[in-house]
Amino acid sequence: MTDGVMPVADLLRDSPSNWGRWGADDEVGALNYLTPEIVIEAARLVRKGAVFTLQAPMAHPDGDPVVAGRTGAQREMVCDKVSYTSGDLAPFPGGIEYADDTMTCFLQGSTQYDALGHAWYDDRLWNGYDAASTVGGLSKASVLPIAERGVVGRGVLLDLARHRDKKVLASGETFGLDDLLSCAEQQGVQLRPRDIVVLRTGWIGWYYTGGRDDVTGTPEPGLQYSRELVEWFHRTEIPNLVTDTMANEVAVDPATGIGIPLHGALMRNLGISMTETALLDELAADCADDGCYEFLYAAAPLKVVDAAGSPVNPIAIK
Repeated sequence: MTDGVMPVADLLRDSPSNWGRWGADDEVGALNYLTPEIVIEAARLVRKGAVFTLQAPMAHPDGDPVVAGRTGAQREMVCDKVSYTSGDLAPFPGGIEYADDTMTCFLQGSTQYDALGHAWYDDRLWNGYDAASTVGGLSKASVLPIAERGVVGRGVLLDLARHRDKKVLASGETFGLDDLLSCAEQQGVQLRPRDIVVLRTGWIGWYYTGGRDDVTGTPEPGLQYSRELVEWFHRTEIPNLVTDTMANEVAVDPATGIGIPLHGALMRNLGISMTETALLDELAADCADDGCYEFLYAAAPLKVVDAAGSPVNPIAIK
């Protein structure tokens, strides 16, 4: 026991695992489910040419939604018109001038993909890699292999907020497998093997429409651990979980007190990619309007070497 809380290793002792399924050197895990055939089928979902970008803004003047311990991106101009009027810079021959800027950010301080080596327990990462491989940078299971591969497949939006007839789920509000399945049924969309599951709580959208203090200062709503949920993800061969929260799950499981157990069960054990802090409200409104909750999902995080995560601007195309 740690501080009176059961070790996550005990909770997940018999949890399903995909270690070794794609070989001893695999670093992209369940993204292997997204075969060329899956991509071709997903491309057929494009019917009206509507494009939705799902990234939350970075370096917003009013701040970015980030978890405690991280700060939002900070952007600074390196040169602008003042650089020329002051005489610090001269125009290019012929008169062209330019602006340039720099940004400092947490790689997981925006909409982002976690590396499969981002979270672990018992000193083992995804696929059994030693946790010591994270020292100084992830030499195994970093975000780079995910970025180099890219993520394309059938995306399915499950609008949990609208399903519960709410604008946004409440702080700490949880949902589980039965809720996902009943939401899909209510929306009239079928969940299929190898779907990219996109969950909307309204939380990140609420940050930009009046809930900044709530989003950054209170516990998030989120998916709650259950053995049945993990087995469903395993059986259905889900490659990627996308949510509009900063942790993909309720941060502390209310039943056990364990912190982020689904990161252990889904990411570390099953190799499922996690995408956090997506902005889903515009997509959700369109889905509610036309009754179509499936789409082509495409994403590729930045190719940051040895990183534990990387910003991304996912695209949903209907």
